[in-house]
Amino acid sequence: MTELYFRPMLEGDVDAVLDIECSAFSHPWTRGIFLDCIRSGYECWLSFEGDRQVGHGVLSAAAQESHLLNLTVRPDRQGRGYGLKMLERLMARAKLRDAGVAFLEVRESNVSAIRLYENFGFNEIGRRRGYYPAAQGQEDALVMAFSLLD
Repeated sequence: MTELYFRPMLEGDVDAVLDIECSAFSHPWTRGIFLDCIRSGYECWLSFEGDRQVGHGVLSAAAQESHLLNLTVRPDRQGRGYGLKMLERLMARAKLRDAGVAFLEVRESNVSAIRLYENFGFNEIGRRRGYYPAAQGQEDALVMAFSLLD
């Protein structure tokens, strides 16, 4: 695997972020969502392979909890461990913000993401019925949690 480097996402990065987001998801986040996250002081990070942006992640953290809101790797770079590296980065940032637990929602059909989260140590704690928009209506989300306490 090529070494990745990370840097915080800035408002000027959102066009490139949207290119990756739209290539990876049928129902991508919007420009406004990313801008709101940046402006709200969330942990918004980019990953690069050389000078090529290959992914991004967004995490909120407050009141000893964190929530992984977005983790995306450009489709032609998936399966190389880049999602794991971003997940490690975001969980380290959650710990720095004194979070004791991390939560996330993931589409029940996103088997590769579920496998990534389970292998990292996340456990399914619930289900949100009809949480995500889908081509045929709505799709359930699995709710997962990970303890950040040593």
